[in-house]
Amino acid sequence: MSDQLTVTRKIHFATRAKGRRQILPGQEPVRDLPTERIPRISRLMALAIHFDGIIRAGGILDYADLASLGHVSRARVTQIMNLLLLAPDIQEQILFLPSIANGDDPITERHLRPIVSQCDWFRQRLLWNNVFCKK
Repeated sequence: MSDQLTVTRKIHFATRAKGRRQILPGQEPVRDLPTERIPRISRLMALAIHFDGIIRAGGILDYADLASLGHVSRARVTQIMNLLLLAPDIQEQILFLPSIANGDDPITERHLRPIVSQCDWFRQRLLWNNVFCKK
């Protein structure tokens, strides 16, 4: 006589410390992840403002220290910190750019380099309005 018993149960796998896998009962919980993200240029602008505050407070001496702590080149730190040379109203607009649902960022740090190179805030505003406010 061959009586067979079949047990059906829902399980899911979870990753634990050091990559270990664990079997857990029930269905995998649904995570509500945000579908939109903050533009990278907005995060870089906030980072430049934060770094400037740290340098002014004396926590870090110069850009070279920032570069070594952040594991980036001094040139990259300079590119990020140059965002502080933008007119204050442009900085504010960058900080409050709308979230991006999908796709690439419409404005990158590289797009802003010609604007940053202008010393006159009036010219910066003209370039900003001509390039980015039409979109």
